[in-house]
Amino acid sequence: MIKRAMTDKREIHDVVMIGAGPAALSAAIYTTREDIDTILFEKGVVGGLAAITDWVDNYPGFAKGIAGLELADSLQKQAERFGAEIRLGEVMGITEDGGYKKLATTDGDIYAKSVLIATGSDYKKLGIPGEQEYYARGVHYCATCDGAFYRDKRLVVVGGGNSAIQEAIFLTRFASHIDLLVRGPKMRASEILQQELQKHADKITVHMNTTTDEIVAENGVVNKVKGTDVVNKKPVSFDTDGVFIFIGLLPNTQFLKDSKIELDEVGMIKTNCELETSMAGVYAAGDVRSGATMQIASAAGEGATAALMIRKHLEGHAS
Repeated sequence: MIKRAMTDKREIHDVVMIGAGPAALSAAIYTTREDIDTILFEKGVVGGLAAITDWVDNYPGFAKGIAGLELADSLQKQAERFGAEIRLGEVMGITEDGGYKKLATTDGDIYAKSVLIATGSDYKKLGIPGEQEYYARGVHYCATCDGAFYRDKRLVVVGGGNSAIQEAIFLTRFASHIDLLVRGPKMRASEILQQELQKHADKITVHMNTTTDEIVAENGVVNKVKGTDVVNKKPVSFDTDGVFIFIGLLPNTQFLKDSKIELDEVGMIKTNCELETSMAGVYAAGDVRSGATMQIASAAGEGATAALMIRKHLEGHAS
């Protein structure tokens, strides 16, 4: 591919990747190895949620597991070794401009022949004391990622939707007992899942009309959740070794609200089988994509797939 820095006073690149988590970094490894001019914009932490995950035990190739920050750092160094450029900045919008995609960024407008959106999703937070302080150290948002750390331990699960029920059932593989805290008088989960939940009554105790008010730790170790029984208006507390919160996801797609890129009902990006969005030449991969499995390994795989699709697109865009 032909690398271009400035053309007619416009900064033009082969591909601009929005986000620098596992999906984008994996894609950048592939594109830069083929001399495809690649720029990544990251407004937060390079490595995304992986970088702030205490320990990753299910990423292939690491028999003893690996610290999330170490994995993210390795991905970054590998991408940069092949020539990827990571800029700390924000993309505020994408529009089409002739044969290019015009990105409004904090560095000014830049242009790209192709774009990969890999901005990921963020977990909805309760916003209570102890939640942020003990993230990944007793407070979690992914049962498949962190459930195995709690073998034969007590857990609190917060939420009443499909994901909360599914994850609570999954956690019964490890936990000795689970207290499921549901804020309202009834669950939002499907009837089928609620019936499945009843089969695990020996391990899961459901507490309806119970808010989650505070996560408490002793000597830095989470040991209790405080809440309120809203019917009796009395405080309640639950001894626990860990807290799993499943109250939904917020895809990082707010910057696309005025674009032509189609989103699903929760704001995630719709793609075809080639990971291309409704805007030709714009692709999506990882946790921001509708249908994503929310796993680091699958995000990396989607990044690699997206890179190959981008190469194919650029071959038809050669100038």
